[in-house]
Amino acid sequence: RSSLHVRYADEAACVGPAPSARSYLNMDAILEVARRSGAEAIHPGYGFLAENAEFARRCEAAGIAFIGPSSQAIRAMGSKTSARRLATAAGVPVVPGAIEDLSDAEVEARAREIGLPVVIKAAAGGGARSEAQSAFGDSAIYVEKYLVAPRHVEMQILADRHGNTIYLGERECSVQRRHQKVIEEAPSPIVGPALRHRMGEAAVRLARAAGYVNAGTVEFLVDRDRNFYFLEVNTRLQVEHPVTEMVTGLDLVKEQIAIAAGEPLRHRQDDLVIRGAAIECRIYAEDPFQNFVPSPGRIIGLREPGGAGVRIESGVYEGYEVPVHYDPLIAKLITWGQDRLEAAQRMRRALMEYTIHGIKTTIPFHQRVMVDSDFLRGEIDTTFIDRRFAGRPHAWDDSQREVALVAGALHVFLRDQARVMARPGRVGSAESPWKLAARQAALRR
Repeated sequence: RSSLHVRYADEAACVGPAPSARSYLNMDAILEVARRSGAEAIHPGYGFLAENAEFARRCEAAGIAFIGPSSQAIRAMGSKTSARRLATAAGVPVVPGAIEDLSDAEVEARAREIGLPVVIKAAAGGGARSEAQSAFGDSAIYVEKYLVAPRHVEMQILADRHGNTIYLGERECSVQRRHQKVIEEAPSPIVGPALRHRMGEAAVRLARAAGYVNAGTVEFLVDRDRNFYFLEVNTRLQVEHPVTEMVTGLDLVKEQIAIAAGEPLRHRQDDLVIRGAAIECRIYAEDPFQNFVPSPGRIIGLREPGGAGVRIESGVYEGYEVPVHYDPLIAKLITWGQDRLEAAQRMRRALMEYTIHGIKTTIPFHQRVMVDSDFLRGEIDTTFIDRRFAGRPHAWDDSQREVALVAGALHVFLRDQARVMARPGRVGSAESPWKLAARQAALRR
């Protein structure tokens, strides 16, 4: 209730106390607020009920537009086994494995058939059987081949009610901790026009097979040979959607609202051009040096970055109390550049400007990633954090050591020059430290 977006709102309604089961997951309370306010539509965001087929169905029954796909499409895509069957039927490559729910006895037999290593997944999402039953009321599980060190690449799609479906390019989401994305970028460093076309067309085929309408994301795993395999569909707006907006020039939320209002897509596939590169760093209230443990508390100091090519989406402010009840994501920092290197350079500079006091955040972690040699070369996969940072959170690799040495040398130089400028007779000198440095370098030669 004290978040920044609530302060901006013209009207705000309380839907219950802090625990999400009594508020943001309370369908009756949300629909009652919509009824009282006369709302014609509900945008579910990207959490809580955003992918809940029953909530979408209840919105439809109440005559309120759900800004997202239909309840039938959410239900079809919400079950991973159902989605895998649809993908297979649509000719979309899937990771080898089961396309049906399995009993405990069947899991072992199917695992041996597929070949180790395998991963056991809950059909409704989350963990395996007990966690799935607790979180989703559905204990169904299945098994699929475990891909070693794949890349996580997803394709953004838009579909209207008039039969038009387009893809907006891919996002690289391989930098993850505990299977949770922390850095995303568009386009992917390994995806060229031909692979983008094949992945995009596969995503469109799947969307059409499911009768999908509105914005959605088809997620793929990509192996070392650049073969891609369907993973799942996110039937909502993604946290990382800003990087797609930065390279396409589209406002995805605006497109979502227009589609929900029954308008046809305003863009054709041939109209879309990928311009430059964008990177997003998720700023979590977590301590990256303590295995990313949550760090709730009061923000007592805040300075946000700015400048060319910098965008920030934040829900906090100085004096805000980060609660313990929700996801610790507090802001998203996005930069754009004419190419990936410029986007990374701008991100590095923006992160240096970004200060949050009172709680621990992932800003120091992101600063280190932006000077990491593997990241800068685009050599990333889902094992990146464990491979480069796990067990040595304070370690610096060679590239980071060089950056530190250069920064230290520059600091000493500027300090010494400031002392020279402060000497008697030097006050008011028009010569800058840069000119003095050039003269000294010429004398040394």
